[in-house]
Amino acid sequence: MNVLFNLIVVVQVVSALAIIGLVLVQHGKGADMGAAFGSGASGSLFGASGSSNFLSKSTAVAAAIFFASTLGLAYFGSNRPHASVGGGVMENVTVPVKKAPAAGDAIPTTVPAPAAAPAVPAASVPAAPQDVPAPAAAPAPAPAK
Repeated sequence: MNVLFNLIVVVQVVSALAIIGLVLVQHGKGADMGAAFGSGASGSLFGASGSSNFLSKSTAVAAAIFFASTLGLAYFGSNRPHASVGGGVMENVTVPVKKAPAAGDAIPTTVPAPAAAPAVPAASVPAAPQDVPAPAAAPAPAPAK
């Protein structure tokens, strides 16, 4: 089955290259292949009928082969197990297994406390300014009548 899959891939690549080559060789509406080489249509490379029939039919055949090989690859890709197709890059990655701690190993049960901030001496802290006036006392409420 793997040989058939590889054969279809090769057929698809060859047909794709043939399509590219045939499309590049074909001429536009205003130019003829025989005119490109300096001769008339009757003396062209592909005979009196010109190159349009041969190249267009060859391109159609190459496109049909490309289409059939694409369908074949889609069929094999959907019906084969993903491991044999060669899934993703991360498919074969193994995760290392962590060993369980032995009975004699110490297991920390608490998180160590963070280091204490250095003490700042009281002399280095500036005192509050003394000329700040004290807040005014609020007026007493009027007695109820």
